[in-house]
Amino acid sequence: MSATAADLAVASLLAHGIDTLYALPGVHNDYFFDAVFRAGDKIRTVHSRHEQGAAYMALGAALATNKPQPYAVVPGPGLLNTSAALLTAYSMNAPVLALIGQIPDGDIGKGLSHLHEIKDQAGIIARLVDFSARVKKPEEASALIAQAIQSLYSNRPGPAALECAIDMWGRKSTDDKIAAPLPARQPALDEDAIKQAGKRLAASKRPLIVCGGGAQGASAEITKLSEMLQAPVLGYRRGRGVLSSKSPFSVTLPLGRELWGEADVALGVGTHMLYPMMHWGMDDKIDVIRIDADRDEPARIHEPAVSLIGDAQIILQRLVEILPSHLSKRDARADEMRGRHAKMNQRFEKITPQKAFLDAIRDELPEDGILVDEVTQMGFAARLMLPVYKPRTFLSPGYQDNLGWGFATALGAQDARRDVPVVSINGDGGFLYTANELATAMRHRIPLTAIVFSDGSFGNVRRIQEEQFGNRLIASDLANPDFVKFAESFGAAAERARNAEELRAALRRAFKRRDGPTLIDVPVGPMPSPWEFILMPRNRGV
Repeated sequence: MSATAADLAVASLLAHGIDTLYALPGVHNDYFFDAVFRAGDKIRTVHSRHEQGAAYMALGAALATNKPQPYAVVPGPGLLNTSAALLTAYSMNAPVLALIGQIPDGDIGKGLSHLHEIKDQAGIIARLVDFSARVKKPEEASALIAQAIQSLYSNRPGPAALECAIDMWGRKSTDDKIAAPLPARQPALDEDAIKQAGKRLAASKRPLIVCGGGAQGASAEITKLSEMLQAPVLGYRRGRGVLSSKSPFSVTLPLGRELWGEADVALGVGTHMLYPMMHWGMDDKIDVIRIDADRDEPARIHEPAVSLIGDAQIILQRLVEILPSHLSKRDARADEMRGRHAKMNQRFEKITPQKAFLDAIRDELPEDGILVDEVTQMGFAARLMLPVYKPRTFLSPGYQDNLGWGFATALGAQDARRDVPVVSINGDGGFLYTANELATAMRHRIPLTAIVFSDGSFGNVRRIQEEQFGNRLIASDLANPDFVKFAESFGAAAERARNAEELRAALRRAFKRRDGPTLIDVPVGPMPSPWEFILMPRNRGV
């Protein structure tokens, strides 16, 4: 027997259909990377310039494909540099697999001051993922890879992490068997609960469907259910694209709030329902039905009338099957919804500058193209106004909403989906978190189009200081490079667009380039606040 723990780990990744590794190598993982090298062209390594870049790229690839995406880094500071991305993956239920090095196996926990040693690394990791383990002998490597990947899609989906010591990677195994992929674990369908849900939905007069990231795999079922019930579908951030914006029943946050105030039954699919249930309020005139992967989720805020636990697509398929037996003919609501959209669009005129730029992006980006937002004025507006036509084409960081996530995440999405254009929208503040990864984009010829809306400040921070703190401005102004020259210094294509029409033309040119990244700098001033459309008062139980 000649296989090492590293050989078995790499073979197991290949057995699970994984052909790309995002990574920043280091001495703790040398044997692992040697095994990757010996695998030849079966697995490709995309190496970043910072560990956070590798982890965010794996996150973007996972979100764009829903396939397992691994990254590998050294322990201690390497792990901690990826922690924001791993936390974001957890909050987004993304199938990211973290492969983390360790100090020598026999010295773990002894505090001997080894290179990159950190107290209780396993404990830190366990707080960021759903499944974690350490390879304690080489024979375990393959089985643990299989268990980790199984966990990415089982029960509450989300990231997994494996540790392996510097000396364990190179140890020979007494068993070269490669573990077969394991099926995802799912609870049995609760037929009684599904029937209860069907009866309540069929009896409803003003149903509302609320979608989160857990509904991304159930677009066809949500679309059918919306048609059957004549039910609007609210999608915000992670829920965008589940129902195409071409449907008049597809709504975002502000119109969703209006409909929440009228609804008698709300079906939440793969969502925490934080905005509706906590911000907009509850009363005894609305019944809530929840579909969640996590058994602990439905009752966190308010006990639902019916709780359905498991994979949303499977549950909704069954719900669509049984609903016709309870459902009578319903009044068509499409014209009503078109009228409500028209009124909301008039309200959106308050944020016209953002809308003009978003219209340019939407008009040039193909329907299956992907947009990755950021914690910026344009990102906030995109969550409200950008039409989204397909699942997994609007990537937004969910409740972590962490500044600086966007550019490197978009690189991963574009690397994994080279068949479609990907656009990253950034503010100048968030972009410089991972702008160094332009080097990675050039090295691996990733054809991402990144737009930087540069206003010379942390715009949202500045507005709050102006409006709520008597214009006492502190730590909100920025010193920026010339972003065009900055990108060109890496060899990337770059240009400046000073208005929406110039942005349209720049995007057309960018999408024709498929051999490397493009940066478009868009200088802007302060933009109108979008917050009246996001943080809205209660309209139930007041």
